[in-house]
Amino acid sequence: MSIRLFRVDERLIHGQVVIGWGRRLHPRRYLVVDDALAGSDWEQDLYRLAVEDEAEVEFLGVDDARASLADYEADAVPTVVLTRDLASMSRLSEGGLLDGRSVNVGGLHPGAGRRPVRGWLNLGPDDASHLRSLVAAGADVEGRDLPDSPVVGVDEMLAS
Repeated sequence: MSIRLFRVDERLIHGQVVIGWGRRLHPRRYLVVDDALAGSDWEQDLYRLAVEDEAEVEFLGVDDARASLADYEADAVPTVVLTRDLASMSRLSEGGLLDGRSVNVGGLHPGAGRRPVRGWLNLGPDDASHLRSLVAAGADVEGRDLPDSPVVGVDEMLAS
């Protein structure tokens, strides 16, 4: 499997992803699944600045990513898939597309209406239903900001 990580992180490509996870997983491609960014060339260029020259960064809307996910899995390029929010990852998982795959919830920061689970993990009012949808679609959901950090289980996320 060439997809090494499915991650929810509102900052998308940044130090924790590129250095923390990147040094462990050695991706050569970051696939950003975000409907708004898929149509914004200038924002895409900003995100591309954060990765090493050898790594590609691609941007797709959720529907296009769903249609292409099997192709990304089948090719040989080690890939990290990123969404900005749980809603997008939940849409990506519909129909069992992430069945048996681990989904990392790694960076949802404080904001209006969000309740803290950890300093780096804050959930809004709709996030519980998206977490449940991911689990129902067969994904193994865990919270963790960095690879060596303790795991926050989905039950703890839902209980907080």
